[in-house]
Amino acid sequence: MDSSSSAAQSAEFSSPMLAQALETGDPVAVALALRNDRVIVPMLSDGNEGDAQVRVFRRGDADKYMLLLFSSVDTYVAMLPEETDHQVVAYGADDLRGFLETNRGVLESVWFDVAGPHTMQASPDDILDALTLS
Repeated sequence: MDSSSSAAQSAEFSSPMLAQALETGDPVAVALALRNDRVIVPMLSDGNEGDAQVRVFRRGDADKYMLLLFSSVDTYVAMLPEETDHQVVAYGADDLRGFLETNRGVLESVWFDVAGPHTMQASPDDILDALTLS
């Protein structure tokens, strides 16, 4: 999804439920948003259709990575305004759970809307716990 397209502003690529939960700073509300709505996940693509992968970030020469998740394309663009091609996908609870289960060993943290104004951080295990509550 290219951030310059009008579709980037569509409801498909935003989560008002997550944005509101982050604004209140309520971890329980964030967990409910992740379970019942969607989250915007940055992607990397090598240009070939179907070869996109989740974009993770690393602090300096840290051994592990950070997964940055967003309540909308706009909050992702705010983090990297100099980039021109903001590729994203909307993940539901099952997609996010699958990614975290597969990559938990290489992730040190999960950040939400890291450019603000309402940033929150959690461990991958905390997010998995929130997604698997019965």
